[in-house]
Amino acid sequence: MVRVTATPSPPVPPLMTALASITPAPTPHTVTVRVAVYLEPMLLRDATDGTDLDQVLLVREVERRPRRDGGEFLRLTLGDRSGRVPAMVWDGVREASELAYTGAPVRVIGRYVVHPRYGPQVTVRALRPADPETFELEDLLDRPAREVDLMEIDLRELIATVQRPPLRALLERILGPDAASWPAFRDAPAAKYYHQAYRHGLLEHSLSVSQAVSAISATFPGIDRDVAVTGALLHDIGKLDAYTREGSAIELTDDGRLQGEIALGYYRVRREIESIDDFPVALEQALAHIVLSHHGTLEHGSPVLPATREATLVHMADNLGGRLGSFDRLEKELREGERWSGFDRALGGGAFFAEREEPEPAQLDAA
Repeated sequence: MVRVTATPSPPVPPLMTALASITPAPTPHTVTVRVAVYLEPMLLRDATDGTDLDQVLLVREVERRPRRDGGEFLRLTLGDRSGRVPAMVWDGVREASELAYTGAPVRVIGRYVVHPRYGPQVTVRALRPADPETFELEDLLDRPAREVDLMEIDLRELIATVQRPPLRALLERILGPDAASWPAFRDAPAAKYYHQAYRHGLLEHSLSVSQAVSAISATFPGIDRDVAVTGALLHDIGKLDAYTREGSAIELTDDGRLQGEIALGYYRVRREIESIDDFPVALEQALAHIVLSHHGTLEHGSPVLPATREATLVHMADNLGGRLGSFDRLEKELREGERWSGFDRALGGGAFFAEREEPEPAQLDAA
């Protein structure tokens, strides 16, 4: 006689593994076979209503909330490189909170459900420590679409087009390959939530905004291209002081909470300008105004409104870059065959993604 019992085990590839142990039974003809069954890890965007999960996910946020009976539950935000989802821990809150801190990978055993009112969420049955051999951290982290080395090459080429020596000197002091702030700028995220909220995100965002500003400067008359490009490259420099990456988590620093990234960026630019001999007052004024006004409105945190062509251009390109970055984020979260995202706070609605046809070879040659 063979008695088969199933016991849970940490998820490791392949899809299913049988045979954990064979132990002697009471008679010579009886053995007990323990079968370890593993669920194949999947991307969150591929989960559907009722999907059972047993895999490692990254804790993005943690919040304790009160229950109606006087107890507490834990509301987590879990994620991988394809997106994030809320998760509820109703039992064992104290033990779960010791494992589930921001930035921690944890093994999540539970069910993915789509609530008719609250949307997708995970009901957690158990949390376990993540076995390092069962996951790759890179599979849990979002990343830029382009390699960071290629972005750095483009950045260096763009800086080389700035003709005025004081502006070039300022850029080299902050973004040059030997600048003390360059490694931080290269690695920093551009935000905590909505766009480019990942390593190298600040470089990706600043570069795309600056390239757009450079191109548009050649289209509209009256724009000082050197000032606009320099201001675009430095407009978010305060995020070096406003955000910190603790492991895989992105958090606001104390200075970020108390002063905000615009004030911190203004101070950093002013400090570097003061270290350059005979930096023109007019250029200092123009750059400071771009940094202070790039959010565009008082309610969005800018202490002044854009009042120059260059500041207006940087604000518009920055706003466009942020909104298009939200489309990139939402597209990564789409399941196979989907064309509409859900409601997104950054866009104020859903995003539509039409099918894209690859051009024929003849069309490429003609272009």
